[in-house]
Amino acid sequence: MAITNNINTQINLELSIQISLSGLSFCILNRNDNTIIALEEIQFKKQLNPLELLDQVKQCFDNEALLQNKFESLNVIHENELSTLVPQTIFNENAIADYLKFNSKILKSDFVTFDNIDINQSVNVYIPYVNVNNYIFDLYGDFTYKHASTVLIETILEWEKNSESSNFYVNVNQNRFEIVVTNQGKLQFYNSFEYATKEDFIYYILFTAEQLKLDTETLNLILLGAVNKNDELYNIAYKYIRNVSFGSLKNNYKFTNVLKPNHSNFTLINSF
Repeated sequence: MAITNNINTQINLELSIQISLSGLSFCILNRNDNTIIALEEIQFKKQLNPLELLDQVKQCFDNEALLQNKFESLNVIHENELSTLVPQTIFNENAIADYLKFNSKILKSDFVTFDNIDINQSVNVYIPYVNVNNYIFDLYGDFTYKHASTVLIETILEWEKNSESSNFYVNVNQNRFEIVVTNQGKLQFYNSFEYATKEDFIYYILFTAEQLKLDTETLNLILLGAVNKNDELYNIAYKYIRNVSFGSLKNNYKFTNVLKPNHSNFTLINSF
């Protein structure tokens, strides 16, 4: 969904910001040579509410000189559990809030919006952080925003569109992770889960595999995001699942500084 206003912008820089109640990250791309010139992550000390989130976002923009540039385009990625997928064939924009009532607690005052995911003819209905959107609009003018799961699903389905196999993707964030399962290029399953321990993490993965009748000896588990080969999440996954690997960014971006793992900041970087 796009927000419009007139503003003078530089012609070469693009900014993407991913925002959640537990932290934010941002990435700056120089389109002239396809180079990521900045990639920063800020973790909050605790899980915030939306009002506290706005205060933290303001502090970040005040303190980060890089964010005071003007940009040719700006993407805001909203990361939360307040989303659901609906087939385009049955989607009714006039009843948009009803779709979220089945799996999320929402208020009458909540603003509900949606992203079209044309690659699989679905609609992602979600609640963005409206106060943050308004603040960023006042700072920058025109920008585009999406839900993080929209970027994740679109990117993976684009990768998988000619695939004949089944793959089980897990995108890890600070206290939440998302599972995307594909089968012969089609979306078979998507959901997000909160976790506090490595046992929570593997429980939801194994439970999902069981429900989908996937054999842990043969399924391909592909890890993305905030996970690496030295941490407990990888170790426990490898304990129970034979085939565990890491995804890789499939773009032509260069990096001024070395990217941590090549699969980290997955939705942020793929939002350009």
